[in-house]
Amino acid sequence: MAHVVIVGGGFAGVWSAAAAARVRGTEDLRITLIAPGDDLVLRPRLYEPEPERATVALKRVLEPVGVGHLRAAVQDIDVDGRTVTADGRKVGYDRLVLAAGSRLVRPEIPGAERMFDVDTLAGARRLRGHLRGRDEYTAVVVGAGFAGLEIASELAGRGRVVLVEKAGEIAPELGPGPLPVIEVALERLGVECRLGTTVAEVTQGGAMLADGSTIPADAVVWTAGLEASTLTSQIPGERDPLGRLKVDAHLRAHDAVFAAGDVAAALADEGHLTMQSCQHAIPMGKTAGHNAAADLLGVPPIAFAPAPYVTDLDLGAAGAVYTRGWDRLVALHGAEGKWVKRWLMDKIHPPVDDAATILAHAGMVTTPIPF
Repeated sequence: MAHVVIVGGGFAGVWSAAAAARVRGTEDLRITLIAPGDDLVLRPRLYEPEPERATVALKRVLEPVGVGHLRAAVQDIDVDGRTVTADGRKVGYDRLVLAAGSRLVRPEIPGAERMFDVDTLAGARRLRGHLRGRDEYTAVVVGAGFAGLEIASELAGRGRVVLVEKAGEIAPELGPGPLPVIEVALERLGVECRLGTTVAEVTQGGAMLADGSTIPADAVVWTAGLEASTLTSQIPGERDPLGRLKVDAHLRAHDAVFAAGDVAAALADEGHLTMQSCQHAIPMGKTAGHNAAADLLGVPPIAFAPAPYVTDLDLGAAGAVYTRGWDRLVALHGAEGKWVKRWLMDKIHPPVDDAATILAHAGMVTTPIPF
């Protein structure tokens, strides 16, 4: 029996599995998802006060649609032999979907082991546990991108926050569109900004900055930069500066290998590559899973075609800012932006337990956002 193997239990991996199961129908096709954990972790929600709520049990999505789950971590991929090695066990495949995600790029600075993060569930739990019960605290958040702004805004509701950004402006990756809204929100929240510098050392009592100044702090939270899983280096082909595999319109990376989510650099629309975000990981997963199964069953492939790009940045008690397009033109902010943010966070939860509903959603490759 032909075998589709999916590496990764995030958004792209889970939806790859469901989409492959939808194409399989009643055909003989084995589908296995390999991931070490029992849960899909909703990483976009890990800045929230209760990160443990940002999980969905994988078995509630995989079991109803007949997908196996091997609880292991993949170390090696042999594209010639069409096998992967997961915790010492070799697993053969006929088609592979690499959806192993990304990881936070950690700096090599003195005291780096003292830093916190909200990149993983374990990291988010560690930070919350460290700050829980403190009447007052000071947190240094390094990086004023999406993750940095959201965790800084959340923490500002309960303590002093100093936001450190190497660039000379807030949110350099977001562009000028939402910047005025963000600046007003940070001022309202009392977030202090240190621009044009970064953390050079993390001490027991806080952070030393590259400009020579020090900030006494209870926690230093690093959010600056993501890179694709190192498994991409085992797939022949071209990669972008983030380590992502360049894929074709069907998300094929090499021969029998498809790639989806944070490990893949796909064309989102004319002139723009996908972002490392759930907005692109979900339709990429559905596309890659469909095509991996279709390749084996003689079903026509589908091209990756995501919905128009939007963003919604949570700004804590100051609301949120919702933008449309690659220029990130502000459409809603404040309470209205917050309502949309909550709607979006609800929508990223996959349906569970009911096979018909899961498979129906797997077929909705492009779901336009009605805002």
